[in-house]
Amino acid sequence: MPPLSLQNRVAIVTGASSGIGRAAALLFAQAGAAVVVGARRQAELDQLAAAIAQQGGRAAAVAGDVRDEAYAQALVATAVARFGGLDVAFNNAGTMGPLQPTPGVPLAAWQDTLDTNLTSAFLGAKHQIPAMRARGGGSVIFTSTFVGHTAAFPGTAAYAASKAGLVGLTQALATEFGAHGVRVNALLPGGTLTPMAHAMNATPEALAQVAQLHALKRLAEPEEIARAALYLASDAASFVTGTAMLVDGGVSVQRG
Repeated sequence: MPPLSLQNRVAIVTGASSGIGRAAALLFAQAGAAVVVGARRQAELDQLAAAIAQQGGRAAAVAGDVRDEAYAQALVATAVARFGGLDVAFNNAGTMGPLQPTPGVPLAAWQDTLDTNLTSAFLGAKHQIPAMRARGGGSVIFTSTFVGHTAAFPGTAAYAASKAGLVGLTQALATEFGAHGVRVNALLPGGTLTPMAHAMNATPEALAQVAQLHALKRLAEPEEIARAALYLASDAASFVTGTAMLVDGGVSVQRG
């Protein structure tokens, strides 16, 4: 089996309607996986599933809210019913949450950010891991960030706290299920050219300023982050678990 092959594997990808999630779903399918794609927007998921089918791959689209435990169960149930099991889960859905001074953050916005970024990952893993154990093992991947891990910015308390929590969840699950063949890792992207990045930085000048924070002096394409997720999903990472894997263009080491 080629090192980055996902041949005969079944994967779940959340946040798949755009950005990193969409790129990962396409890449996983190209690598041979049958993919269950999840996000809130059914139309975008249907378009993605059709694109995967046009490339000769297999995909099922299941729309829903990652904050809902029933949705986490439905994604796994679809993987098992449609494709026979589950081997890989890329829990990628997330939100920036409120970007404002912390004293002005409403409790509801704080809670929603934690629910979307952290609790959803817990719910996903809660139902994904038993399905992987039934297959003899698998790979769980969370999309975290360097923000709150190696650096932070004013006005990002909810985002930083929720994403940093994913690193702790990664470590706990890696120790709990490593003996069962389940690897668990967090992927920590730098600035990436996604709809979320464009929403935060509405002008070319703003995007250019963010790019300058990176040692590579540019932002990532979603496909570049997706390739790192494919590595963690594949047998090439067979001895990698419990890591916070930076794929950040050097933003964590760039100073000034």
